[in-house]
Amino acid sequence: MAELRTIARPYAEAAFGLAKEENAFGAWSEALSAMAAVVAAPEMKALIGNPALASARLAELIASAAPGLSKSQRDLLSVLAENERLAALTEISAMYETLRNEAERVLAAEVTSAYPMSDAQVAEITGLLEKKHGKKVKVSVHVDPELIGGVSIAIGDEVMDASVRGKLARMQSALTN
Repeated sequence: MAELRTIARPYAEAAFGLAKEENAFGAWSEALSAMAAVVAAPEMKALIGNPALASARLAELIASAAPGLSKSQRDLLSVLAENERLAALTEISAMYETLRNEAERVLAAEVTSAYPMSDAQVAEITGLLEKKHGKKVKVSVHVDPELIGGVSIAIGDEVMDASVRGKLARMQSALTN
């Protein structure tokens, strides 16, 4: 959603600026992720936009559900509540992570596997990706049983599909052409 990205960008950049000043990239990642998770909860979605609930009270509720927020993180939360931008928190968190990865020269890789992966398997894939790209790689793993077997790895717009589903699709394409 382009509009949501446009709304989220200045807040993500502000959070990134504060994190850089405070030398607290990790703490901000955790805080934004926690706040985004709270806002995504169905109970909280019902409260957001309720005219009977003051924005300050809404910010307090979110902060109480995401304990350990610093003063600057709470301030950002208050600004988001006052400007009715809480729904953008998930996008703000994602954009912040992109800015953080660029600053730390880290590639974000999404590994999708047909089955849950062991820590050793994730470490092996991470090592291979770091060797291939010559950068540190941050891997997030998702399980999708529809892959049938194997893995699919996405880094930015590059996708390496070594899944059974992908191989079957390529085979079907070759047979029909």
